[in-house]
Amino acid sequence: MTRASELADRSIIPKSPKIGIIGLGYVGLPLAVAFARHHTVIGYDIDETRIDELARGYDRTKEVSKTALQGGKLKLTSNADDLAEVDVFILAIPTPIDSAREPDLSILSRACQTVGEAIFAMPLERCPTVVIESTVYPGVTEDICGPEIERASRRKAGEGFFLGYSPERINPGDKEHSLSRVIKVVAGQCQQVADELARLYERGAGVEVFIARDIRTAEAAKAIENAQRDLNIAFINEIAMIFERGGLSVYDVLEAAQTKWNFLPFQPGLVGGHCIGVDPYYLTCYAKSVGHRPETILAGRRINDNMGTFIAQEINEALTDGNPTAGKPTRILVLGLTFKEDVPDIRNTKVIDVVRGLEAFGHSVDVHDPLADPEYARATYGVDLISLDDTGGRYDCVIGAVPHNAFRKMSPQQIFDLLTPGGLLADIKGIWRTWELPDGLRSWTL
Repeated sequence: MTRASELADRSIIPKSPKIGIIGLGYVGLPLAVAFARHHTVIGYDIDETRIDELARGYDRTKEVSKTALQGGKLKLTSNADDLAEVDVFILAIPTPIDSAREPDLSILSRACQTVGEAIFAMPLERCPTVVIESTVYPGVTEDICGPEIERASRRKAGEGFFLGYSPERINPGDKEHSLSRVIKVVAGQCQQVADELARLYERGAGVEVFIARDIRTAEAAKAIENAQRDLNIAFINEIAMIFERGGLSVYDVLEAAQTKWNFLPFQPGLVGGHCIGVDPYYLTCYAKSVGHRPETILAGRRINDNMGTFIAQEINEALTDGNPTAGKPTRILVLGLTFKEDVPDIRNTKVIDVVRGLEAFGHSVDVHDPLADPEYARATYGVDLISLDDTGGRYDCVIGAVPHNAFRKMSPQQIFDLLTPGGLLADIKGIWRTWELPDGLRSWTL
């Protein structure tokens, strides 16, 4: 008789479980705070600085307020020994890609080992549940995470612990589609685990739940969500390239096209961040593993991966075409470094591709972003963020790269005052395209 059948007449997850959230980033922290309203939560992260900041009520991701951080039953720790009393482990761990654009599961594997060691320290009669929230391809939870936990815990999945999967759907900076307002997909190693996890997320985190057929189905659903968005943006980016060469503004074209009821309202731009620019490669990895050569998905990725280079080339051409200062040292100011508007996250930002591309053309580039962390920007990209109070003079080109609300609130005159006579206003996201420029200033937009 299996442990699952032995437990069929009683709950796998205790009535009042202690929950361990492994990884306190954009995904894990909001989840920990939500569960802590009703349950004791151990919030674990290997970053001691992050734990110290959160203990003081400061969330550098700006997703959780000080009041919310300090208002529930949340214990913050970087000590793995504190995980020995956990009943349900939820792993919200980054799953990036490597330099060859292949899935990098090393961080997730280390987290699974940590969880396995915590389970090893538990009495044998305790049978915890381990839920993976990270984006993976079908099979990772059961074929990679499960065996990793088995090795560290000296227990067998389905007997000494159970597996579940519930893909994260957090959209950083999006207050409308927050954790409690987005349906949570849940799957379990067996139906009982799935049912009990669904109840836990519904009651404990206050979310609506959809139970997927099985773990692989849930993994696959997550893999296609961002890939679909990536492809839609890639189409818009490609038509932006076409229309830009034909002298048309893609924003004017979209404005007209969107008057049709079923036209999808996607916008062109730089596709970065930890999800959309990464997840499609998990799907293509899986496709190749089952003998399928992915075409459309990779084509979309190529377009979006190269968008920063394309924009740098077009701005360079706009700067030199008919410009009497062409050939002289050119100063450029880029407004925005984060991967999207109104968030401090610079992971996998494609703005850096624009910066590097312009530098390769010989331009001197400064970057200003009021939300990005200066130390992190320097350590990650070697970029020293500047203040608008310390520009050292006017610029030959100002680029609106990220439509932060702070930039949208700037008046036309504030932007124009940053430019030299004959300067170029380059508007990647179309936030200034309706402005009437003073005589002498030029503009470029997609």
